Amino acid sequence: MTNGPDLLELGREHMTSAHVFILVGGALGVLSIFAALVSRRLGAPVLLVFLILGMLAGEDGPGGIQYGDFGSAYLIGSVALAVILFEGGLKTPLSMLRLALWPAFTLAVVGVAITAGVVGATVMQLAAVPFSSALLLGAAVAPTDAAAVGSMLSHARLALPKRVTALLEVESGLNDPMSIFLVILVIRIITEPATVTWQSGALLFVEEMIGGAALGLGGGWLLAQLLRRLSLEIPTAMVLVLTYGLALFGLAQLFRTSGFMAVYLAGLVIGAAEYRGKLEVAHFYEGFAWLAHIVLFLMLGLLVTPHDLIPHVGGSIIVAVVLIVIARPVGVFACLLPFRFSWRESAFASWVGLRGAVPIYISFIPALADPMRDQRLFSGVFVVVVVSLIIQGWTISPVARLLGYGRATS
Repeated sequence: MTNGPDLLELGREHMTSAHVFILVGGALGVLSIFAALVSRRLGAPVLLVFLILGMLAGEDGPGGIQYGDFGSAYLIGSVALAVILFEGGLKTPLSMLRLALWPAFTLAVVGVAITAGVVGATVMQLAAVPFSSALLLGAAVAPTDAAAVGSMLSHARLALPKRVTALLEVESGLNDPMSIFLVILVIRIITEPATVTWQSGALLFVEEMIGGAALGLGGGWLLAQLLRRLSLEIPTAMVLVLTYGLALFGLAQLFRTSGFMAVYLAGLVIGAAEYRGKLEVAHFYEGFAWLAHIVLFLMLGLLVTPHDLIPHVGGSIIVAVVLIVIARPVGVFACLLPFRFSWRESAFASWVGLRGAVPIYISFIPALADPMRDQRLFSGVFVVVVVSLIIQGWTISPVARLLGYGRATS
């Protein structure tokens, strides 16, 4: 039987562990802010800096923190991405949506499919695996990252045509659901090939995309009515918007529709509505979204073990180069041709296809069933994302100048 002093010591150990966790988490957050300030002066992608900090704090770095739980990583990633995508919709004006909705939607659906197919074909040749297995990696790395695209465009301050800026930002908010749909479909093809038909694939698409859109628009309308009709204190309205967005994401996922589509469209509806405290709510959510970025990318950095990446670096770099210079451009030019975008506009849109947290998050889905089996997928996706952030993130301004787009004067 444990005596009193032993119980007291055990309690102190638990308290100390909790305090250390709080200290490390807070310190990493503070370091992330200062690192972000330095990275902006150097022109480095800020999300890459967060990833590196997480890796330094991880198992192979000086921090030595061991973390490899895909289950908790999926939970943290889901919450963070729900917040980030809701905020992306919240700050997207309707004028931008009207300007680029159809080309952005085409690029988010058809463009993602083309990109995934080209990358999948490349992986099939490199790794000598069946096309369905190769397509899993192609689908994971196909979507662009809303946070990375928005952050780099804001920092570069380029004098771009309005429809190009609108296209890139709206596309990055819409293409995540399509990528997740493809990943789920490919997993079904691999695990239950006899049950997958064109009809079942079309039904899955309708459930994911149309179902998510319906829940998002309906849920956004309901929240807008609540904000208008209820006499809420501004801090209460802030909490309502945050918790409602998370609840909507969870509800959509439980209904087997796209939670990402639902929260993004709900954010668009709330952003277009007028209600008391709208500006304050938008500022609050923007700050919370930045916290979500920091937590998400630090967690992804902690999750990866750099020495495990080494066997996959060479092939993953080749895949990343194919993605950047072949797959993405083919998808963009094919999708934008009917909308009469100029070759310069299409070329710039091709280059600003930064990958970020979503591909790594998507690689968790098969890894939840068997983390060891899907280590190659996770490692490959991680390397592709890092290469994309380094090459594309650091060269947006030079490529823009090469294409004739200078810096904005104001």
